[in-house]
Amino acid sequence: MSDRIKSDSSSVSPLLVVGSVAFDNVITPYGEKEHILGGAASYCSFAASYYTDVQMVGVIGNDFGEEYLDRLRSRGIDLEGVQKDESGPTFFWKGKYHENFNRRDTLDIQLNVFEKFRPDLPDSYKNTPFVLLGNIHPALQSHVLDQLESEAYVLADTIDLWIEIERNALLDLIKRINLFVINDTEAEELTEENNIILAGQKLRKMGPESVIIKKGEHGAILFHEDGMFALPAYPVTDLRDPTGAGDSFAGALIGRMASRNASDFNTIKEAMLYATSTASLTVEAFGCDRLESAGAKEIQERADSLQKLISVS
Repeated sequence: MSDRIKSDSSSVSPLLVVGSVAFDNVITPYGEKEHILGGAASYCSFAASYYTDVQMVGVIGNDFGEEYLDRLRSRGIDLEGVQKDESGPTFFWKGKYHENFNRRDTLDIQLNVFEKFRPDLPDSYKNTPFVLLGNIHPALQSHVLDQLESEAYVLADTIDLWIEIERNALLDLIKRINLFVINDTEAEELTEENNIILAGQKLRKMGPESVIIKKGEHGAILFHEDGMFALPAYPVTDLRDPTGAGDSFAGALIGRMASRNASDFNTIKEAMLYATSTASLTVEAFGCDRLESAGAKEIQERADSLQKLISVS
C-alpha cells in the first residue's frame, strides 16, 4: 500500500483487527445520512491502514454489496477473516446527536447476523504480533485471544454496555491485554472514581500495563509504568459526525505502533499524536468518508501541526 505514513522502523508488523461491521443511519444537527458503512472494525481498519497491513475479522450479511468490500480492499485491508452470513442482513444502528454533539440517542439497533457472530481466525492470522479488539462482547474478545498461537501486543476497546451487563467478563479480559482504551465516563463507571487520574491508576491495577482514557474534544491521557502523558485533541472546526472517532483513534494508535514494531512509553506517546490527528478527520464527514479519502499526506500535516501545538521549544 503506497499511501502510508512513513515509519522509521525497518520491520513493520501487521495488525489484526476484530470488531463489528455495520450499516448506520446517523442524524446530526447538520443533517441526516442513511446506509453508511460503519462498525468498529471498519473505522479501526481504515485508520490503521495508513500505517500498516491490516487483517480484518468481522461478519457481514446478505445485504453487504461488493462495493463496500472494494472500499476496504482499496486501502489494502486483508478480508480473509470477514465472514459472510447469508441468513440475514448486516448489523444496523441508527442514532441521533443533539446540539453540540454532547449527547447521543440510539433510535434503533438490529443485531441481525452479528448476534450469532463468533470471530474464528484464519490460520494466517493466528501469529499476528499486534492485535486490536474492537468493542464487541468481552467473551468474544477473549475467544480471539484464545486462538492466538504466539505472543502479541493487544489493545482492547469497550463500551458502557459491557461495563453494565458483562462487568466480570470485561474484568477477566483486561487482565490479559497490554493496552486498554476507554473514555472518561466509562472509566468512571468501571472504577467508581470520578477523578480521571485516580480512575486511570485504578484501571492499571486491574491488569493492563497501559491505559488511555479518552476525553473527547479535551484530548486523552496515557497511564503507563514509566509515567503519564496528556495530549490535547486536534482542533477541529468543522464537526459533522463524531461516530467512529474513538474507533479511528484506536486503529491509528496501534497501527502506528505496529508500523514501528514497538510498544514502549515513547512509542505510545507518539502514536497518540497520530491517532488524534487521524480521528480528527473522521468527525469532519458522515461515516468513513473523510477518513477513507483524506490520504497520508493530510494526516502527517495534522500530526506535525499538533506536535507544534504542544511543543514548548
